[in-house]
Amino acid sequence: MKKILLIGCMLLTSSYLFAQMNPKTMQWFNAPEKWEVKDNTLTMQVTGQTDYWRKTHYGFTVDDGPFYYQTRGGEFEVNVKITGAYKTRFDQMGLMFRIDEKHWIKTGIEYVDGVYNFSAVVTNEHSSWSVVALEGKPKSIWIKAIRRQDAVEISYSLDGKTYQMSNLAYLPDHKPLMVGVMAASPDGDGFEAVFEDFEIKHLADERRLQWLEKNKE
Repeated sequence: MKKILLIGCMLLTSSYLFAQMNPKTMQWFNAPEKWEVKDNTLTMQVTGQTDYWRKTHYGFTVDDGPFYYQTRGGEFEVNVKITGAYKTRFDQMGLMFRIDEKHWIKTGIEYVDGVYNFSAVVTNEHSSWSVVALEGKPKSIWIKAIRRQDAVEISYSLDGKTYQMSNLAYLPDHKPLMVGVMAASPDGDGFEAVFEDFEIKHLADERRLQWLEKNKE
């Protein structure tokens, strides 16, 4: 009986440690007042009057949205499912990749004038914004991004199975990267954002693999 209980405790501990939405392995930049992690799902009440943007067109810089992240080196693939109770123009949530305040990418849903857009803001000193208007108002979307060398390839899905690439964006390589989930509510007083099935998979360095292939024994 003791052996069974011990095995059960080990399995529970293991599943907790290896769940990637884990407070033991992730940390906050601009933590919201209300948030909870349970069963590899993060639920937060997004802080109102927050955003990420740097200079372009609007003439201001803001850097104060909730961002829950871990730091990774090298190349990887990251996936997440997002569900938001969007209310106000520019309410947004999704993935974020950040080297520092001048070099980052955020991508996900952005609610603009009643339309759900798949959005990406790519910032290298200045921010560039692109949007793809989605049909209807899907309850959830899935995001997949792959960091390879000096680029991040971003794709989205409406069913978690079939993905459409939206961006191939430059981001300096050979630098540790903060990667995780973000949300913001620039015009509003916040909304509930739910992030599920967050997962990061290590990818072998592409340049090293090419070198090994050319230098086989």
